[in-house]
Amino acid sequence: MIAETKGADFVIWRVFDAPRHLVWKCFTEPQRMQQWWGPKGVTIVGAKLDLRPGGTYHCGMRTPDGRVTWGKFVYCEIAAPERLVWVNSFSDEGGGITRHPLSPTWPLEMLTTVTFAERRSSKTKVTIRWSPINATAEEQKTFDAGHASMQQGWGGTLDQLAAYLASAK
Repeated sequence: MIAETKGADFVIWRVFDAPRHLVWKCFTEPQRMQQWWGPKGVTIVGAKLDLRPGGTYHCGMRTPDGRVTWGKFVYCEIAAPERLVWVNSFSDEGGGITRHPLSPTWPLEMLTTVTFAERRSSKTKVTIRWSPINATAEEQKTFDAGHASMQQGWGGTLDQLAAYLASAK
C-alpha cells in the first residue's frame, strides 16, 4: 500500500516542440531513455524495462568521475499516451532498494506521476509530480528542503530530453 506523507509535492513542467506520441516513446522505450535520462553528464550503462503495471525500469548511470548509481522504477499505472505513474528509488545493481548515495535521509521511495498533454502545433506539455512515500518526518524534511536542488536536477534532465527531441525529428 502506498501512503503519501504530508508536505509539498515537487512539481515541474515543460512544453516540448514534439508530438505527444514521440514524447511518450521517450519515456517508455529504453533505447530512447538512455539518450536523455538522468542528470547532465551521466551515461546510462545498463537499462532494462518491463513496461506494465508491476513491471520495472532498472538502470545504471555513470557519472563523469566514474561512479555508477542505480535506480529503479516500479510501474503503478500506464495510460498511454496520457499518464505514467511509478514508484522511484535508488537501487543496487541487482534491483534491491538502497539509500540515496549522497543523502542518507532522502526518502527511500518516491511516487512519480508524469502527465503528457497535447498542445497546438504538435507540442506536448509534460508535468512531473514527485512526492515521498511512507517517509519519516526526517525524510519528509529532507525532501521539502530539497526542492531547489530537484528543480535543478529535473530541469537538466528535461533540457536533455528537449535536445534529444530536437535531434530525433
